[in-house]
Amino acid sequence: MKNILFPTDFSNNSWTAIEYAIELFKSVPCNFYVLHVGRLSQSGVQSNSFIMPSKTDNESLKDNLTDIFARIQNITDSKNHHFIALQDYGNLVDIIRKTVLDKKVDLIVMGTKGSSGLKETILGSNTGNVMTKVHCNLLVIPEKAEPSLPKKIAFPTDYNIFYSHSILEAISKMLRTSKANLKVVNVTKPNVKFNLAQNENMVYLQDYLLELHDKSYSIHNLEDNRAKNAIERFVIHKKIDMVIMVAKNLNFLQQLFLDNTIKKISFQTRVPLLVLHEQPTYTS
Repeated sequence: MKNILFPTDFSNNSWTAIEYAIELFKSVPCNFYVLHVGRLSQSGVQSNSFIMPSKTDNESLKDNLTDIFARIQNITDSKNHHFIALQDYGNLVDIIRKTVLDKKVDLIVMGTKGSSGLKETILGSNTGNVMTKVHCNLLVIPEKAEPSLPKKIAFPTDYNIFYSHSILEAISKMLRTSKANLKVVNVTKPNVKFNLAQNENMVYLQDYLLELHDKSYSIHNLEDNRAKNAIERFVIHKKIDMVIMVAKNLNFLQQLFLDNTIKKISFQTRVPLLVLHEQPTYTS
């Protein structure tokens, strides 16, 4: 059973994230935890496969949670999916860390923030903080993402880090869940060659993919002075449906996605981003 956490502020972006994940994991047995953080006490009662708070000091919160669960019932009737509402108060990142441990969360799913002055940034501060400070795989769902199984997944890499078995296995599980094709894409500046470590990492990655996904992956080496621009063009031209990155490669991740001074580039308003951590609990 996969345990998935949805932090929600009841925004449209939060709902998009829930809708996307339900579709993505429609064939996978899952516990979905819907978490709202605020000035709340935590309690709950179980009814069928839904668990709702029995009491709350905020009637509007209860109404919002009831509305979310009603909307969920309208889009799925899978007996393999169970939805549990959680409420807590305090620092969002700290509470998410605690919930990940308490509920043995495999994957966090969050929508990109489109309000409170953050509309023009790559990622809202909450999503960026969770991405870099919570040791759990994170699926970031943009505001315009369509709930569907990805057919083409891009894996940008600079080959500067060694990808452990846990990272590669997480990629494989996403490929098996979605039945997508993986496109490994590297961007180097013109006339710049790989160093010894990069070559070794590239060979190891290709050997792994050749053994397990020989008919569903391809390697793409591009030359450009700006990796961000080249990857944007690649994602748009190849009609990529999801991008996978590794949290350990923070410098590369920040270059592509976490610079809050840069306005959204077009593919980031619709293409989900899966960020993987070392030794993840993400399973299928």
